[in-house]
Amino acid sequence: TVLLPAVARSQPTMSNAVVKEYIAMAERGTSRTLSGHRKKVHTVAWNRSGKRLATGSVDATARVWQVDHRHGKDSELKGHQGSVDQLCWSPLHDDLLATASSDKSVIAWDTRAAKVQHTVNTNGENINIGWSPDGKYVMVGDKNDELSVIDTCSWTVVHKRTFDTEVNEFAWDKDGNVVFLMLGNGHIDVVKFPELESLFSVPAHPANIYCADRSPEGTYLAVGGADAHVSLWDYSEMICVRTFGRMEWPVRTVSFSHDGDLLALASEDLEIEIAHTGTGHMVHRIACNAPTNSVAWNPRKPVLAYAGDDKDDKGHYGLVHIFSMANKA
Repeated sequence: TVLLPAVARSQPTMSNAVVKEYIAMAERGTSRTLSGHRKKVHTVAWNRSGKRLATGSVDATARVWQVDHRHGKDSELKGHQGSVDQLCWSPLHDDLLATASSDKSVIAWDTRAAKVQHTVNTNGENINIGWSPDGKYVMVGDKNDELSVIDTCSWTVVHKRTFDTEVNEFAWDKDGNVVFLMLGNGHIDVVKFPELESLFSVPAHPANIYCADRSPEGTYLAVGGADAHVSLWDYSEMICVRTFGRMEWPVRTVSFSHDGDLLALASEDLEIEIAHTGTGHMVHRIACNAPTNSVAWNPRKPVLAYAGDDKDDKGHYGLVHIFSMANKA
């Protein structure tokens, strides 16, 4: 029997007054929109310092935005021949980005020069990507349900495994020793990393699981599925401690805030929900004009980036939105 390492449990210290404070911060929040992509945006992600935001689009490009710049200054990354469906930043370097594309390739970028550093070819159209917590590996999943582990020193595939069940997003434990796979049969498969050896599987949802995120302090795993619910797991024991069930459509994307106190979740519903992790209470709803594809909290402050299928006033796709909660009173 293999047991996951114990992690410190977060004690419920948040009072109703603090939840109300979050509600007030959200109500005083401000929004802005960035435009640059020519087609729908599928993915958004902040670098480790929270100073830059990367976005990937059906237009086969990624963009890196200096969000704090007055006009949202950006640089375009060209190199893929197909849709950029997901991307991730290095946990060790502010300027190193990896993108996964339907063109059956992964590209590592030096975003300072907007240049391709490495290209890794895969067997299928890539739909999911993540960087291990220690920075040593990038893992990518494709439409053939094959996972490929890429060594970031040599940028070569060192482990590979094809699964019999649909594999969607994945998330590591804090130490990077195991990875949690979200499966099409509603289970979470717990896999040894980087060997990709299955340890055990946990039934989590009655339908397909699409997305996942681990809380920054390493206590919880949030999982979203086709049943329109998000479940919150204490992953040291793989116990579900709470569910969020206010959505009506399949949950596409989830993200924890920088302190783990807030959870953003989005679906084909025309709103994004921000909930309080510790109590499950609703904090805020962000109205949207179209389904949302990706949400990501800034790793340093309560600022949420999101993108979906919406258009501007001229009917053009490619919008990226930034919602900034007000500072605490």
